Amino acid sequence: MDLYEFQGKELFRHYGIPASEGRLAETPAEARAGAEELGGQVVVKAQVLTGGRGKAGGVKLADDPQDAERKAEEIIGLDINGHVVRKLWIERASEIFKEYYLSVTFDRGEKKVLFMLTTEGGIEIEQVADETPEKLARLHVDPLEGYQPYQARHLIYGAGIVDPNEQKQVLDIIGKLYECFVGSDAMLCEINPLIVTPSGEVRALDSKFTVDDNALYKHPDVEAMRDPEAYPPEERAAREKDVTYVKLDGEVGILGNGAGLVMSTLDTIALAGGRPANFCDLGGGSELDTTTARLPMNADANLHFVFTKLKGWLARRRNGAGCQSHTHAAALIIHLARQLRDLPQRCARRLRPRACRGPQIACASRSIISPRASMPEARQNNSKLAEIFDRASSFSALVGIAVDVVSLFMALLSFVESSPRA
Repeated sequence: MDLYEFQGKELFRHYGIPASEGRLAETPAEARAGAEELGGQVVVKAQVLTGGRGKAGGVKLADDPQDAERKAEEIIGLDINGHVVRKLWIERASEIFKEYYLSVTFDRGEKKVLFMLTTEGGIEIEQVADETPEKLARLHVDPLEGYQPYQARHLIYGAGIVDPNEQKQVLDIIGKLYECFVGSDAMLCEINPLIVTPSGEVRALDSKFTVDDNALYKHPDVEAMRDPEAYPPEERAAREKDVTYVKLDGEVGILGNGAGLVMSTLDTIALAGGRPANFCDLGGGSELDTTTARLPMNADANLHFVFTKLKGWLARRRNGAGCQSHTHAAALIIHLARQLRDLPQRCARRLRPRACRGPQIACASRSIISPRASMPEARQNNSKLAEIFDRASSFSALVGIAVDVVSLFMALLSFVESSPRA
């Protein structure tokens, strides 16, 4: 879950990280009142869950409360990369002597927490990494050892911060940022820029904060910060039904039960030459009577056809019966297809013979969906669909075999390591 700048700064202050003072506003009148409370020059900042707001005109300097009200009128309603501005952060203007960049995130490749610090703040970190990588200091934190102050000193020296006063303040902020990262179960805590004022004070001027959705149950205060209006209507509707849905820009809808299953299907569709239109995970244990209202993709004008991939043993009835799981999966596909009657193509691969009454259920619903024993049969209706689905099915099979081999190898390795040695 991404947080707005003002929400991220609220968490920063909670953990003792100095941040610029400001007021939240949703109307020009509130922006004027906030500027009057702060006094002097203020910066009117659009609050959107995307980058590039400065270039889009979403950050403006105001000389007085009246000017802040005018600037607020210009920014509210502005469309920034598909995000409409509804909230503003009125912040006291800061004098900037230096700009640094500091972040802590996960390095999935190393399976460790990663700190990044550079004196080239105020610009995109990707630009620094590409153009001047020697100025970007990186440091991994071993999960068993945990964060230690000497690591922060190593990071500071590596970034080239030489002023002793700045070193002391940055050292303190790094430690508190790590506490904030771990304590909030965050995926990313970024300060860009981390400014140094002419008087030598170091503080966070901006915040980019992402929290792990799976840990929100431990942080009701953070979960309460979620703004439903910031998400597309399809994603809001899906969230209300406990469905994970992400809108993409392709034409092949992807539907499955299980995040890993859907993710691998998305990858294979892209690898096969298709363009995924969405990520839609019904979740393990999808129930037939509650899933019929769970399709946010039915309002997608770009959707041409849907690739459905359901694990029968994950699809269960409300009473928990599992003996006819594949039959239930077939019935589930039919119920979902009824909501997609207007698609140009509605083709489904026939379920395997061992899937009980699945094929019969599919064949009995030809007015809704066209069951196919194999994708070559579908070429009569849509050659592009058939080619993409054939290749995706082949890739999925290969991936499945590879996963089985790796799982078997890991099981054998675990058995060997646990066996008593002579």
